[in-house]
Amino acid sequence: MENQKQTSCFSFEIDNFWEKINAIRSPRFLSGGCEWFVELYPKGMIVEDHYVSLFLFANPETLRLGWKRRASFSFILLNQSGKELGRRRPEFCERLFCAYCTGWGRSKELPLKKLKEKGSLENSKLIVKVEIQVHEVVDEGGITGKEMVDVWGFRVLCSQAIPVSRLFQTHRDIAANFRQKSELVKTAYMNHLLGLIETLNKPPNSFTDAELSNARIELIDLTQAGFKVGWLMSRVLTRLSNCKCTVKYAVVIRDRIHRDR
Repeated sequence: MENQKQTSCFSFEIDNFWEKINAIRSPRFLSGGCEWFVELYPKGMIVEDHYVSLFLFANPETLRLGWKRRASFSFILLNQSGKELGRRRPEFCERLFCAYCTGWGRSKELPLKKLKEKGSLENSKLIVKVEIQVHEVVDEGGITGKEMVDVWGFRVLCSQAIPVSRLFQTHRDIAANFRQKSELVKTAYMNHLLGLIETLNKPPNSFTDAELSNARIELIDLTQAGFKVGWLMSRVLTRLSNCKCTVKYAVVIRDRIHRDR
């Protein structure tokens, strides 16, 4: 394991930005003994978001089994004249890159309306600059998936980073009313939520009465804690309708959840 503090910078240009639709991948560059590349979505990962999406990836093809890089990085968006249009805040964002999670970034990096302001994007050319500082280098062994990383304000296992990130990308306001400050409590609630989602993804006819009863209790608990999980309620009600539970029982669950929102 090596510790490094040197900051590397890399820039690439995108011509005819407004004509781009699909994801754009930068050339690869080296930092901390690792190849990196940037992926930019000019219309956002979800088109109707109207945001530029930006992600930094470590290239696992050039690394040994068990590799990891702990690194801070910052994106800066510039126009042709070098005027800064957007910068990630805080200045540097530290993340753990490993086989379980090779890339980090934001689906809402910069509003497209910002680029459409008069004089912002000259000649439809966007310059993307990434500054990266690698703090820790592991070339082989040591990765177990039990390392903790921060995703959307929740400390989760490295192996959970991608599912949690996708969860927030799909349901952006899921934790808007969640007010717990303790990191341990927040992690516990997120584990409950991930476990409930995994349970409800099982085939409809494979549930036991005990599993559905536990799912009901966990769903109510998550709602009371401030999570917006109404979209999971329909799954619970669907599973109940496929079991021997009565319609009256399903309605009680639905009403309890609505009351606790």
